[in-house]
Amino acid sequence: MGVIKTALEIALERTEAVKSDKIGIAQYEAKQKGKKLANDYLQGDIDLAGEIKKSKDADRTSLKQGVFDILVTQINLPSSPESAQKAEKAIKGLESIIKSKVFSAMAGQLMQLFGQFLQESAQYEQAIRQQYSPKLRQKEEELSRRYGREVHLDPMQDPEFIAFYNQHMNALKGNYEQAVTQAREEARKMFTET
Repeated sequence: MGVIKTALEIALERTEAVKSDKIGIAQYEAKQKGKKLANDYLQGDIDLAGEIKKSKDADRTSLKQGVFDILVTQINLPSSPESAQKAEKAIKGLESIIKSKVFSAMAGQLMQLFGQFLQESAQYEQAIRQQYSPKLRQKEEELSRRYGREVHLDPMQDPEFIAFYNQHMNALKGNYEQAVTQAREEARKMFTET
């Protein structure tokens, strides 16, 4: 008959192969510290390049990876001037860890692209509202007749306008989103090469 093992013996057998990987733990901790540094940088609390220089040489690669992982996700099409500033700050932070003239040139182009997108999206919104205004006036007149008093509609509460608006704005975003996605991919390549 076989030997019956206790649960403790079975658990000990299974964990024998698991050894404490001190280097892996240190790299993980450095990467987490890098993510925290990136978030603090985005909030304006620290000098990112200075903090990276202060780190131990052994931890620096993992620290930079953590910083990169957070900052690269902030490169998105802006929805407002404030979100454009946040994206630009993330790009400048990436410039401090990706030491490349090619990346610096790309960063400048990306920031110009953000400004151009905001300007064009404001023009699109105005054109969309202008194009839809006769239909909105017609709806207001119809509702005014129906209710016997003057009715004013907010276009953003009209489902038909919202569908029309989203269709056109999504087309505009699609034109720019490809460039932003490509910039993120190029940043990843340049980061892994450094």
